[in-house]
Amino acid sequence: MSGETLVRLEGVTRDFARGDGVVAVLRGVNLEVAGGEMVAITGRSGVGKTTLLHIIAGLDRPTRGSVWVAGATLGALADRALARHRAATIGVVFQGYNLLEHLTVGENVMLPAVFRHNGKDVARERALDALDRVGLADRVHELPKRLSGGEQQRVALARAIFGRTAVLICDEATGNLDHGTGAEIVSLIDLMRREQGTAVIVATHDEALVRASDRTLRLELGRLEPGQGGMAP
Repeated sequence: MSGETLVRLEGVTRDFARGDGVVAVLRGVNLEVAGGEMVAITGRSGVGKTTLLHIIAGLDRPTRGSVWVAGATLGALADRALARHRAATIGVVFQGYNLLEHLTVGENVMLPAVFRHNGKDVARERALDALDRVGLADRVHELPKRLSGGEQQRVALARAIFGRTAVLICDEATGNLDHGTGAEIVSLIDLMRREQGTAVIVATHDEALVRASDRTLRLELGRLEPGQGGMAP
């Protein structure tokens, strides 16, 4: 998939009702991201980066405009079909890990299998492979509370890459981590997109992620503009 366009946004807007009025958070966002490419999105806190990522991930729908991800126009999919497409093609890593505390590490990583209807044996094998990639295969039976913050973020990354997703979306994935652990997560994300041809979109304030990216875009006044940092595409 490397080099093939995997994400395309055209004229995406997102409005929210506030009091008696409407607040326009996104105002005509256009974006294309190819397989194997990593794009960093920067901007002030509260400017709408998370809203943009949620729309790309199919967790929110735009007010206007079109969103095309990994072969499907998201706006054309009903909720159930959208959930299946998201589980099969999109991995999301949040700043807060979003692990289920009553499930083991392995069970957390296997959650996408619920939507993909994978057999249990196949799901276990893929979960172990994903955990091995992030260096945590030996913690498969542990509960998340027994892991450090950095280890929990690596579990979240393993869940996101379960089944070799086409698109990886990271929302401040290193924001709660110390410098050394954050650097490990950056290296894992970079390795994944290079080895698997994954399209990676990160919203971040982390200079290490910006430097590792091919392009940097800044979200300002609801629109994406070229930003500073990153390597030339």
